[in-house]
Formats: sequence, structure tokens, C-alpha cells
Amino acid sequence: MNKKERVIQQIVESGLLPLYYHENQEVSINILRALYHSGVRILEYTNRGANASINFKALKTVAVNEMPDLLLGIGTIKTAEKAQEYINLGADFIVSPIVSAEVATLVYSNEMAWIPGCLSPTEIHQAQTLGASLVKIFPGNLVGPSYIQTIKDIFPDLIFMPTGGVEPEEQNLKSWFGAGVSAVGMGSKLLKTDLIEAGDYDTLSDYIFKAMSLIQTCRNA
Repeated sequence: MNKKERVIQQIVESGLLPLYYHENQEVSINILRALYHSGVRILEYTNRGANASINFKALKTVAVNEMPDLLLGIGTIKTAEKAQEYINLGADFIVSPIVSAEVATLVYSNEMAWIPGCLSPTEIHQAQTLGASLVKIFPGNLVGPSYIQTIKDIFPDLIFMPTGGVEPEEQNLKSWFGAGVSAVGMGSKLLKTDLIEAGDYDTLSDYIFKAMSLIQTCRNA
């Protein structure tokens, strides 16, 4: 299995792609460790701040030294130039909030997984035409589970992952997985700000573990 297939398989198996950014490098590393200790083996750091590339480089070093089975991707990538920067820094996969042909071409030329953000059927079709096998429905809270249920039959070969508006709560998760998604993306709803600000990473790790367990329960309901 190549890395592209491994990334998609890992997301589908876990049913969850955590994503986050924090300006502080030490906090970013502590969140990474909390995620890993909870059982997370794939995650997305987002390119959303001035320190993103510096922090990502530090996270990659920690991952290589402490977490050999972790797949660490980078999100919020909108240009081929930015994608190349993170590929050079060792990103395992690329996530975009948009459908970009130039990003897709570059990522696939490096035999990596590209996860584009889509909303309309046209965007989903464009992403599939460019080679995407998993698409991120973003922002998920704008359309809701009923939207996935409506469009899924049009794209039977695609894997759907909503991001935005997904809550680590039973009813919410059951509605998404019941609609046919294979995984969910979660940021601040999973990585609770109050626990991070308090430096309570043990409790954060426990919370993530419980959310992961709930996902497995809800997807099999």
C-alpha cells in the first residue's frame, strides 16, 4: 500500500481527522502528544498563522522521534507554492479548503493524498475529476447531514468527510454517519480551548479518547 492509500485508509478506519493550529510552538507540541496518547494516528495541522511552517517543522521532528506510526498532514493549503513548502517539510498529506487543479497536480506528482474542500456538486465533481477519492464537505454546518444524504448517490465512488459543525456528541455523530459519511473532521469542538489554556493535556487526551470511542459506536449504530 502506498502512502496515498494509507492516508485515506487511516482516516476511514479511525472515522476522525483532528485539525488544529496554535501560535505557540510548545502548546502545538503538547496538543500533538495529547492526540497521539489518546490513540490518534492521523491528524491535520492547519496553515493558519504566522508560525505555521516553523511549528509544523517542530511537530514533524517530534513525530519522527516519538510517533513513527503517525501520519501528519497540513491543511488550509490553497496554492501549489505553499503545498511544495510543506511537502519539503515532510507533510504526509495535503488538505485544501478549496478545489485547486495546481495543488492537485503537484500533490499527486509527489504520490501523496490530497483532500480538497468542496460544497457544491460542481466542486465535488471537479475534485473527483482531478483525482480526489475523499472530499471534505466544508463548511459542514452550512449544509448538514441531509445534504450528504441527498448528494451521496450522485457520487457513489467518493468518500465524504464533513468538517465544521461536527460535535463529539452522540446525536450529532449518528446523524452524520447515518447520512453516509466515512469520517468527520473536528477542530475546536474536539480540542477544547479551556483545557489547552489550563495546560490540562491529560484531561484533553481522555476527552479525545472518549470522542474517538463514541465515533466508533455511532458509525456502527
